[in-house]
Amino acid sequence: MTSMYNPAHPGLVLRDYLGELSITTVAERLGVTRAALSRILNGHAGISADMAVLLGAALGTSAEMWTIMQARYDLWQAQQKPHRKVEPFPELARAA
Repeated sequence: MTSMYNPAHPGLVLRDYLGELSITTVAERLGVTRAALSRILNGHAGISADMAVLLGAALGTSAEMWTIMQARYDLWQAQQKPHRKVEPFPELARAA
């Protein structure tokens, strides 16, 4: 089933959460490089499970929120690309 919309990259959502905080300050508090955080905020890198845990602790959110957002974004992006046709396994078909 394909999603009906293009979910935002979680880095854009994170940018909203951070408000006016500087990338340098946030990176220092999270214990990551400024470059790594900047890649996430600019949508050039995803939020890893480790980063999700750090963000959850720092922002008072759940780590799951960030990983689910990343998974939805990644899945939607993958669904937009052409894929080779894959035949279903009829022997695994379940009776309805």
